[in-house]
Amino acid sequence: MERYRVVKEVGDGTCGCVYKALNLETNEIVAIKKMKRKFYFWEECINLREVKSLRKMNHPNIVKLKEIVRENHELFFIFEYMECNLYQIMRDRQNSFTEGEIRSFMSQILQGLAYMHKNGYFHRDLKPENLLVTNDIIKIADFGLAREVMSKPPYTDYVSTRWYRAPEVLLHSSSYTPAIDVWAVGAIMAELFTLSPLFPGESETDQIYKICTVLGTPDRSIWPEVMDLSRSVNFRFFQIPPANLSDVIPNASLEAVDLILQLCSWDPQRRPTAEQSLQHPFFHVGTWVPYPLRDPFYAKINETGPKPKLELNLWDFGTESDDCFLGLTLAVKPSITNIDVNDASQHSREEFLFCSGYQENPRHSVFWPLISSNGSMNDGPTMPSLSSSYLVNRNCSDFYGESKLAVGSFGTRP
Repeated sequence: MERYRVVKEVGDGTCGCVYKALNLETNEIVAIKKMKRKFYFWEECINLREVKSLRKMNHPNIVKLKEIVRENHELFFIFEYMECNLYQIMRDRQNSFTEGEIRSFMSQILQGLAYMHKNGYFHRDLKPENLLVTNDIIKIADFGLAREVMSKPPYTDYVSTRWYRAPEVLLHSSSYTPAIDVWAVGAIMAELFTLSPLFPGESETDQIYKICTVLGTPDRSIWPEVMDLSRSVNFRFFQIPPANLSDVIPNASLEAVDLILQLCSWDPQRRPTAEQSLQHPFFHVGTWVPYPLRDPFYAKINETGPKPKLELNLWDFGTESDDCFLGLTLAVKPSITNIDVNDASQHSREEFLFCSGYQENPRHSVFWPLISSNGSMNDGPTMPSLSSSYLVNRNCSDFYGESKLAVGSFGTRP
């Protein structure tokens, strides 16, 4: 450890102390986690869950383990340095986060979590203290309780800080899933809006009560396993109706409220995965979505005027025995009753869709009149306008031959 000079202590946890330090060889600022227990064998070190999990993961939203050092039976983890944790930011915050800031934090947390779950681990202790932040970049840290997704139950029922502990863990389920991480993320998201915990229970029983005051009492229709779990620990639920989460978190949008409710579903099977959560509308609010491309004639049709007609024409080519061409055109044949058609009025010729490209049979080019110069239209059922863009630069392969049809132009808490 002679290569590092400790600058200051930045944290003290159950398993170890964290220091800010300087790498004397590279002048890089790093974080050093000194484990409190002694390690007499190297095999003990590399078999730690924190080591096994972090050695397998490399993601911009998961803190990077740079080096492991064992010296005089003491174990040190060298991490990339992060300025603070999310709890410190919320504690020192004077005003609420904007929804855009929350969206950015949540997107990063869920991306890191999705990567973690995909690579076979779930965290089991997600909370604001374990989310490290530097320059609006947030990273998941402290993998001391991490476990493999494919590991076999029973799992310990004391995981995660109480305020972020999923109900199935509170009811001592021994076969919980990575969905417990998703619950914690939902509780953290709500806290980002209010700057106070959503479920601040003072004991496990009080924790369940706090959850009920927000989500209401669950029954079999909401969570099929709830009665079996509650009976196994001799627990009786409080009969409380659900609160309006929009009243609990008044500064949250409807999309944010909906996402929190999904993440904090009583039934773990109803919670979306981290990857699915990223597809929620909350993360697409304000995303520019272009209007559908419109028929150039559409703007000139009044609300009561006739709608364009959809015509389908099938063309049979070939007069010789070895000819096997089949042409198909699908296009809008608009009504021109209330349309000012410049081309039709300024040119003596008709406007056509030019269907050709039959290289071997150039003589079989076909012209189909899109707008009749005399304004006459055949009767037929009206249909919504089809964008003219669908009639531009579209090439469709023929079923036969090579011919193509071109259709016209991160303190400690409970």
